[in-house]
Amino acid sequence: MAPAISSSSAKRLIRFSGSLRRTEAPRLPSSPLSPTPKKLKSMEEVMARARYAVVDQADYGSVSCEQCGSGDRPDELLLCDKCDKGFHMKCVRPIVVRVPIGSWLCPKCSDRRRVRSFSQKKIIDFFRIKKCCDKKDKFSSPLDTRKRRRRSGSLVLHKKRRRLLPYIPSEDPARRLKQMGCLASALTALQMEFSDDLTYMPRMAPRSANQAKFESGGMQVLSKEDTETLEQCRAMCKRGECPPLIVVFDSCEGFTVEADGQIKDMTFIAEYTGDVDYLKNREHDDCDSMMTLILATDPSKSLLVCPDKRGNIARFINGINNHTLEGRKKQNCKCVRYSVNGECRVFLVATRDIAQGERLYYDYNGYEHEYPTHHFV
Repeated sequence: MAPAISSSSAKRLIRFSGSLRRTEAPRLPSSPLSPTPKKLKSMEEVMARARYAVVDQADYGSVSCEQCGSGDRPDELLLCDKCDKGFHMKCVRPIVVRVPIGSWLCPKCSDRRRVRSFSQKKIIDFFRIKKCCDKKDKFSSPLDTRKRRRRSGSLVLHKKRRRLLPYIPSEDPARRLKQMGCLASALTALQMEFSDDLTYMPRMAPRSANQAKFESGGMQVLSKEDTETLEQCRAMCKRGECPPLIVVFDSCEGFTVEADGQIKDMTFIAEYTGDVDYLKNREHDDCDSMMTLILATDPSKSLLVCPDKRGNIARFINGINNHTLEGRKKQNCKCVRYSVNGECRVFLVATRDIAQGERLYYDYNGYEHEYPTHHFV
């Protein structure tokens, strides 16, 4: 005979059984004899007890360069960490300016991805181009502005100063797409993102650290007219009207930049962009494209622009060999630092007229004499 159950108890049981849902597997009662789970060792403990092989330096005494076949200049001989073949820094293509920090792979072992092409839609998305419906909103030329001021201003003699000129984009839209497409391909090949501004990332220098007043000896201030030119060029870039430049790959120099149209002297070419970081954080960095942003009186406040993750076309403009006369003759642009609204910015400006098809070069040691350019071609 079943035990008697009160009506109130039955109702409670019915309500409980109606709301019961299977959300997880039923747990089995733990047995006192079940083994305790094993604790995994950390990677540091594993590496500390791991066996390693010691390779005598004499084993590499007979290594020679795969390109020239010579074993001379061992201080310039690089060993691939994958195939153990040797290459002189000047023989490998593209050339290596200084001894890399950490591992290094030769061109065959680096497995660099092929440069891929971009469609028009992908180019627009890659550069985040904004469509402009009203073309009347374009910036007026700084030259026209100066003409209007001359007519209304008083006759006061001023010392003539060379002013920045805005670049003139290619008129053919298909040509501009090709220019942006080759830049997107080069950035993608280096696994970089496009950025036309200085970027401030976590665990790097904050934006508050970029103050031109920290510069040792002061910094020149960008004039109002040149600021208008800068804003005009930035507005053109946002509309997809890029500078008349094209990125090409050279077997000796790597990625480099050529003029895809006539560029006049004192033309604004590009701003040097990338991640802003403290110099002290990059003292042992082997990135070959870092640019000085601030040389502060206090070395702990000195800043660099590091275009290893983000950047624009300025990252691909190569430097000259300033140890030779032929190298110095190739220079056709310069890097200039300005104070813009209290912040330091780095611009690349043409130093003479540049013909179409001519490659762009500037002096990496414009402010310092520490970068080794004697290997440059």
